[in-house]
Amino acid sequence: MKNVGYFLKTALKNMWIEKWINLLTILSIGIGLSIFCLFVMMSVKMDSVLEKWTRSFGVIVYLDEEISSQEEDMLKEHFLQDPDIMEIKYVSKEQALEEVRENLGDNAIVLDVFQENPLPSSFELRLKKDLLQTSFVKQKAAKLKQMSGIEEVQYGEKWLSSLNTISKTLRIGTIFFGGAIFIAISFMTYSTIKIFFTRRKEDIETFKMLGAPRNFIRLPFLFEGLIVGALGGLVSTIAIFGLYSFAALQIIAFLPSVSLFMTSLPLAAYVLIPFAGAFMSFTGSIIAVGKIRY
Repeated sequence: MKNVGYFLKTALKNMWIEKWINLLTILSIGIGLSIFCLFVMMSVKMDSVLEKWTRSFGVIVYLDEEISSQEEDMLKEHFLQDPDIMEIKYVSKEQALEEVRENLGDNAIVLDVFQENPLPSSFELRLKKDLLQTSFVKQKAAKLKQMSGIEEVQYGEKWLSSLNTISKTLRIGTIFFGGAIFIAISFMTYSTIKIFFTRRKEDIETFKMLGAPRNFIRLPFLFEGLIVGALGGLVSTIAIFGLYSFAALQIIAFLPSVSLFMTSLPLAAYVLIPFAGAFMSFTGSIIAVGKIRY
């Protein structure tokens, strides 16, 4: 503990001596983490919106005109026993016509030209959320269409495919962007520690001549990187919380559409940001310190 206290004190002292370089590094780390956090917040919000849209997704099974009520009951029983189907809604021909009349409003008069109801009865099926993959839904629709009494099956193939593509793109983008931020912060800290090492080369040579152990020379640099990264993460936490609070109180009042891209990070995330900054910066410090030949 005594040695840790010495290394920490030495690191803080050296940081104060090189305060402007450290301040620039802290701000750079804070900006990098803030940009990444904003990207994550938008991705989480978009993922939430996509999830809500997915919940309303359904497969519509249109029945034959000449299907009997007994056959309809058999189909309904089959759907109820299907483990892939989460919810079933039966829409009779009369209900379908009434819905069309409501949607047309004043233009519903065009339906009066039909002597008989032209709309078929149907079942609206909701599949389980984890099964909403384009390939699976396509196969499911093909199997349903082969069943007796079913005229047509619709499920919005292009719409579902677009949702899955957007969701995958957001996840992959978050991973790659996070990796880029990790490399950038590690490199910034690496460069900063290398500068410190160059400036303190005479002191390091003196310690070597006095027989100082390897860790005695290296650990203060590691502590500096750790502290700089944590402070950068703290700056990012304050910036993200302040920006979200300002946007929630001020900007949304004038631009309500901004709320579509906003979501608050959980409290645990605000706590983890400084630790993430410290870890990334510490990684860069380890690489830089590894270059010290002793």
